[in-house]
Amino acid sequence: MIGFMHETDLAQLAQQIKQWGRALGFAGVGIADGDLSVAEAGLQAWLDQGFHGEMDYMAAHGVKRSRPAELVPGTVRIISARLDYLPPTAADPYVVMADAEAAYLSRYALGRDYHKVLRNRLQSLAEKISAAVGMHHFRVFTDSAPVLEVALAEKSGLGWRGKHTLLLNRQHGSWFFLGEIYTDLPLPVDAPESNHCGSCQACIDVCPTKAILAPYLLDARRCISYLTIELKGSIPLELRPLLGNRIYGCDDCQLVCPWNRFAQTAALPDFEVRNGLDSPRLAELFAWSENDFNERLAGSPIRRIGHERWLRNIAVALGNAPPSPDIEAALGTHLNHPSALVREHVAWALTQRKA
Repeated sequence: MIGFMHETDLAQLAQQIKQWGRALGFAGVGIADGDLSVAEAGLQAWLDQGFHGEMDYMAAHGVKRSRPAELVPGTVRIISARLDYLPPTAADPYVVMADAEAAYLSRYALGRDYHKVLRNRLQSLAEKISAAVGMHHFRVFTDSAPVLEVALAEKSGLGWRGKHTLLLNRQHGSWFFLGEIYTDLPLPVDAPESNHCGSCQACIDVCPTKAILAPYLLDARRCISYLTIELKGSIPLELRPLLGNRIYGCDDCQLVCPWNRFAQTAALPDFEVRNGLDSPRLAELFAWSENDFNERLAGSPIRRIGHERWLRNIAVALGNAPPSPDIEAALGTHLNHPSALVREHVAWALTQRKA
């Protein structure tokens, strides 16, 4: 049936796909072709400068990341979708970051792991398409394979790449996840949206570690999200004081963005706050055993960093907090931790207390 669909039928199908997407909870759905030649050149230049740090997966798979038809043979279109995640009842981020004995975790990680939530809904959308037109060759992605998500979403009209390198949308800001369906259906493509950042560089100015070197150029090795999530070893000494109380990710560039005045909160209960992680106490989190960590964070994206890096990150935050008997006592409990990585960061934190 697919081979006999006329342009009018394909156009109607594209509109139907967007309606199905909204019914499944997506805030927006767009369609793009697979020509990412411009993005490919930018990616290669970024990799050549080593800005990806230890994220070797960014350089793996050759050009499959920027050539969808090589990653999934037969792909002619990419259906991109946005899913809002900002928890509606979370504590004010600025209040949390101003409290040195509290822990700040990126707002995207306060609820259920987005990979499963997004993947299941994208799979449902792809199956609705199959039910309507017969089997089509497709594959669903949710930050789980070599895919240039922002470039594809930008081409599909879901927004534009901000100077912080995240996707921005005039009606939704940037507090959303992105996912894709690679398909062999020759659907009509959407027009990309023009850039609306103008002369604003609030995100560049606010970055605690100055990781945004220039508009649209991020050195991941300095980014707090990279340092607290992707980096497996020691956090560089000169950057530790700049992390403040951020123990998992960083939202500063999003919080300061004027377009996030229009951000929408999550409509799905999956992204509601769990375990009080919107404003937890550092000392309490530092006391979690490995079993506590695994049990309480089951189904959370945070669990993937493991207990060792969890303690490493919290130790740095405790070292950045003002002197307090409770904090010094908490640090003392892990002075002889089995992990050399944890011991190193605890020792540093205690040194900070004496500085």
